Amino acid sequence: MDEDSRYEAVRSRDGRFDGEFFFAVETTGIYCRPSCPAVTPKRRNVRFFATAAAAQGSGFRACRRCRPDAVPGSAEWNVRADVVGRAMRLIGDGVVDREGVAGLADRLGYSARQVQRQLTAELGAGPVALARAQRSHTARVLLQTTQLPVTQIAFASGFASVRQFNDTIRTVYAQTPSRLRDAAPASRRTATPAAGVPLRLAYRGPYRSDAVFDLLADEAVPGVEEVSGPEGKRTYRRTLRLPYGTGIAAVEERPRGWLDARLHLTDLRDLTTAVQRLRRLFDLDADPYAVDERLGSDPRLAPLVAARPGLRSPGAADPEELAVRTLAGPARAARLVQRYGKALDAPCGSLTHLFPEAAVLAEAEPEGPLGALTAALADGAVHLDPGADRDDAQTALLALPGMDARTVAVVRTRALGDPDVAPPDLNAPDTWRPWRSYAVQHLRTAGELETR
Repeated sequence: MDEDSRYEAVRSRDGRFDGEFFFAVETTGIYCRPSCPAVTPKRRNVRFFATAAAAQGSGFRACRRCRPDAVPGSAEWNVRADVVGRAMRLIGDGVVDREGVAGLADRLGYSARQVQRQLTAELGAGPVALARAQRSHTARVLLQTTQLPVTQIAFASGFASVRQFNDTIRTVYAQTPSRLRDAAPASRRTATPAAGVPLRLAYRGPYRSDAVFDLLADEAVPGVEEVSGPEGKRTYRRTLRLPYGTGIAAVEERPRGWLDARLHLTDLRDLTTAVQRLRRLFDLDADPYAVDERLGSDPRLAPLVAARPGLRSPGAADPEELAVRTLAGPARAARLVQRYGKALDAPCGSLTHLFPEAAVLAEAEPEGPLGALTAALADGAVHLDPGADRDDAQTALLALPGMDARTVAVVRTRALGDPDVAPPDLNAPDTWRPWRSYAVQHLRTAGELETR
């Protein structure tokens, strides 16, 4: 989009572009999402930014009406396989907070200077600024949903010091942490370690939650996952292995422009990472308008798209777990959980275990294709993290014994979040690109393709 078409989106308050770009108003010093309900500013006073971090870096603060920090992520980062797309997925997963810019660069195979230069040139902000914007959003959520002390929230959000935390909140929101907390109704500030952190997971456009929950229910591994409740009001719950501890996530089926979720974490520093993993699992950053427009023009897919607008291509909360489950199959995956999964310190209903780590499985059952896969995951021969190079990962997987092209296609679609994958036995035309994964999901949901 050029700036004139972006302004038209702002003038029409077009929610399709929330998260795809941000606009700032020079006369007020505020930046907003395109669908902000405030009076449309004059064109000469508007500046556009690719990221919230770029707007913040130019001295603008977040709008209190439209809360631009709470928008869905850009679908562009799911599609792009270049270093910028990979970097954005890793930053979203909290890598900069845990490993610094040097760790991010190492995962990407570039120098820190190269990563800084490419992100700044394209997005108007470097990795530190992008991570800082993400930390400020996490801090706002904790301030407005919990009664935790401000000092604890500062470190849980990823800030290195309370002073840095205070300065960032004032810069981004033009309020002190205490005033930002007071701005939320007291009834919302109810989260405790026992009750968990309540969240709204935003998405854009229509969302076919029924199809996603049907898939998750069919795939659920006992002890690790469960889907309960009547259709239309189901709750998906699962255990999570996270960088600093463990977690249990619960997500409600009923879509309202967002999905209601609740996270129980042993360490609140994992909040950002847990949220991003849920967003990938439920494919919340997708652009259904772009997907449906392309696939809806195909004669075979047009009636399917019309019947299910906004159908998503679910990802994975744990990419390595997804790869193991895909190769092992449901029955064996359930046995692996009971034999080798780490038991939760405090089981929650039917959720009793974490899925076993690749290193544990590689040592316990080293034989056969599954042993080869888990050994490759454990020693780093295969990378499936959010910033992994998808082509390199596919090549490495196909080199393993027992990994056929169909299995690898599932792993690439789900674990690596590639929106443009079709199984090798499907004659998928190029007109479905770059959304072949969504085309496959339409065919499977309609019963026209075998579900795996």
